[in-house]
Amino acid sequence: MDKKKNKTRIAAVGDIHVRDTDKGKWVEFFKDASSDADVLLLCGDLTDHGRATEAEVLAQELRACSIPVVAVLGNHDYDHNEQDDIRKVLVQTGITILDGDMVVLEGVGFAGVKGFGGGFNRAMLAMFGEPMMKQFVQEAVDESLKLDGALSRLETEHPDVPKIAVLHYAPISATIEGEPEAIYPFLGSSRLAEPLERRQVLAAFHGHAHVGTLEGATAKGVKVFNVAKPLLQKLDKPLQYYVLEV
Repeated sequence: MDKKKNKTRIAAVGDIHVRDTDKGKWVEFFKDASSDADVLLLCGDLTDHGRATEAEVLAQELRACSIPVVAVLGNHDYDHNEQDDIRKVLVQTGITILDGDMVVLEGVGFAGVKGFGGGFNRAMLAMFGEPMMKQFVQEAVDESLKLDGALSRLETEHPDVPKIAVLHYAPISATIEGEPEAIYPFLGSSRLAEPLERRQVLAAFHGHAHVGTLEGATAKGVKVFNVAKPLLQKLDKPLQYYVLEV
């Protein structure tokens, strides 16, 4: 597919869950993304078991990608407490890993965090009760504050660029519909939506919910896309990744 010169094409996918045995599996995927888009977003769960060896496989596969790659880590990437090593391996290959950071590429600003759970709207967990519950809620608060800080820096340093948020956890419930309601608190948090609206983000991408819904919006109309790869593959017209023109 030819790239349109007057717009930036953003390909986004999450939950690729690369394994040690995946050598050679992703080469064509990254070549296709390079042909279809100007920037590739990887929305968390880059590895399947949170092993640095899996990140090394991904780094090798990404040699086939000829466009800038922006990523956030997901919960799977933390599973064996090797997230710092995973980040180091991928950054050394030239990937931009966002964790409360921002970057401008191809005239578009990207801000990203992993995010966290906590539930949505009236069912959102409050800072109340046992210390462990308060710690859980505090993690969601901290992630939303990191996202707001990154978006604020984008506004200050690059006021004229459109802003895109890169997440793993969902900021709204609409894009996780299809998952069991009992696990909604573990799939995302409305606390992530507030910075998106206040900073007038153009669109947000996330993964994590493999059986969710592709598209939704915050109460104030910010577009949100669930680009978990298992979800994209189950659409009526399956996608390798979702492409948005900005």
